[in-house]
Amino acid sequence: MPAERFVEQLNVQIGQEFAAHQQYVACAVYYDALTMPQMASFFYVQALEERDHAMMMIKYLIDQDAPVVVPGVKAPQVDFPDIVAPVELALEQERRVTAQINELTKTAREENDFASDQFMQWFIKEQVEEVATMSDLVAVARRSQNNVEAIEEYVQREQKRQSVDPTAPEIAGG
Repeated sequence: MPAERFVEQLNVQIGQEFAAHQQYVACAVYYDALTMPQMASFFYVQALEERDHAMMMIKYLIDQDAPVVVPGVKAPQVDFPDIVAPVELALEQERRVTAQINELTKTAREENDFASDQFMQWFIKEQVEEVATMSDLVAVARRSQNNVEAIEEYVQREQKRQSVDPTAPEIAGG
């Protein structure tokens, strides 16, 4: 069984991942209402990824016979002053999640919980990709905030659907 401290933190992280899911749905809805289908689709996909991350963590805890707590989440931000703000919020969120993932990994290592340390490695790699993607999107959104079509074209061109990562942890119920 994983270290108790790690389990407690991972259960908190499950809530963080579900909160990220909700926030990305709110971003997607915002762009959908503005008739920005590429941005909406991008954030709907991001929302599903965050949900899957939570479900991966749940599966890990179940497989390790550790207790699972599915915490409630606070309501996401739904009002934005402009089309750049949701992407800036997403970048801030990804940076925060990166710090949380790093803290979880640190805890696993401090507790000599090698299985949990190994489990977290995929999430570390994932966060590098997520921060890079959001950083690029923020740059494009800021540069093109008065040209919605340019943002839409960038997302359509650059944010292709990726194939399933065979190294990803299993998803509970998947």
